Amino acid sequence: MKKNPIETILGFCVLIFAIVFTIYVATKVDTHQVEGYHILANFSKVGGLQVGSDVMISGIKVGSVLKTELNNEDYTADVTLSINSKINLPIDTVAGISDAGLMGDKYVRLEPGKSRAILKDGDKILNTKNYKSLEDNVSEFIFLSTK
Repeated sequence: MKKNPIETILGFCVLIFAIVFTIYVATKVDTHQVEGYHILANFSKVGGLQVGSDVMISGIKVGSVLKTELNNEDYTADVTLSINSKINLPIDTVAGISDAGLMGDKYVRLEPGKSRAILKDGDKILNTKNYKSLEDNVSEFIFLSTK
């Protein structure tokens, strides 16, 4: 069986491209957990939010999800967030769970309020928006369009 040198060169180029792509992704993706102060948020529906998921303000990572657990009293989800200590969140901040695109992971989206008082380590975000799945959004759209 005779090997074509073009196939060998092409295979070598594909291998080099795969290595360069892997190095690029490893240097650009920010997967480390943010260390800072901890705050708690309570949701009725988290939609598969995972430990290590991002916490973002205006699309910029400011924290990480440290823990998700079921509250035994009211059967809601308690989510513990670690927020960068340089970020001072007002006490009227709103936390919501969003998708990073159709196939993307879930993340916690923070919408800072206007209050001068700030959240401290161990405080709880009182204003939360539950996760809305694609099915929830479609059914809401259908319901509104049939009214």
